[in-house]
Amino acid sequence: MRNTAANGDQQSARPTVMVLAFEGWNDAGGAASTAVRTVAQAFGAELVEKLTDEEYYDFQFSRPKIARNPAGREIVWPSTTILHASPANGEFDLLFVHGVEPSFRWRAYTAELLTKAAEHDVAAVVLVGALLADVPHTRPIPASFSSEDADIQDLLDIEEPTYEGPVGIVGVLAHTAYQAGIPSLSLWAAVPHYVGQAPSPKAQLALMRKLEELLGVPLDPHQAEEISEDAAAWERGVDDLAEEDAEIADYVKRLEEATDTTNLPEASGDAIAEEFERYLRRRKPPES
Repeated sequence: MRNTAANGDQQSARPTVMVLAFEGWNDAGGAASTAVRTVAQAFGAELVEKLTDEEYYDFQFSRPKIARNPAGREIVWPSTTILHASPANGEFDLLFVHGVEPSFRWRAYTAELLTKAAEHDVAAVVLVGALLADVPHTRPIPASFSSEDADIQDLLDIEEPTYEGPVGIVGVLAHTAYQAGIPSLSLWAAVPHYVGQAPSPKAQLALMRKLEELLGVPLDPHQAEEISEDAAAWERGVDDLAEEDAEIADYVKRLEEATDTTNLPEASGDAIAEEFERYLRRRKPPES
C-alpha cells in the first residue's frame, strides 16, 4: 500500500509518522480534525483504507449523513479513514487518520488502529486535539506538544503530560501507543471557550504551523494565506461581538492581562524535523 513510484525506494526508506485527529470531545471548534484533513489534502494524501465496524458507533449520537454524488444520493456512515502521503521535500512518509470518536469498544478500536500502524511500519504517532480554555481570542492561540516518552521530551524540549481526569480517544491512543513501545506525541491547541463553536480557523492554523515544524514540510503558501485570512476575519467577528457586550469585553480584557503577564516557554522550531527524523532512524522498532 506504499507509494511504489520511481522514487518509491528512496521514500519508503524514510520513517513513517501517523498523524491522527478525531471529531468529538477532543476537537473544540473542529480545529484538530480540520487541521489534519487540510494538511492531508495539501500533501495529496490518498485513501489507503477505512475502518467501518458499525459496532464502534451509536448512530443516534454519531448519525449517518445523506450525501449526493454523481451516481446519486447515498448514506455516508461514520468511519475512520487512513490516507498515505509521501511529500517529496519532507523527512517522513505520512499516514493521516481521521474519524469520529467511537461510542463503543474503545479498546478494540485502539488495538485495530495500532495494528494498522504496525502493518505500515509506523515509527511514531502524533495525536492532534483541541480543548476549550481560558484564553483570549486576541492573542496567539496556544498550541503545544507533550509526550510520556522521556527521550522525546528531551529531544524536543517538551513537557510530560500532567493532566488527570476523563480523557477522550486521543488520550487513550497516546497512552496505549506509548505502552506498546511506539513513540507518541500529543499536540493540543487551546480554543477560547466563549467562542468554542466550529469553525475555529485561528486554532486550526496554530495546529498546522506546529505540524509544519515537526514534519518538516512547509504549508502551501496559498493555503496558509487563505486560512490566515479566515482567522483574521474570525477574530474581527469576535471583536464585534465583544464590543456589543460589556461583560464579555471586560472578561476578554482580563484574559489578555493574564496572558500578557505569563511567560509561556515555547520549543524552538529550528531543525526540529531533522532531529526527530534522526531519533526515529536510530531507534529500534518495538518487537511485535
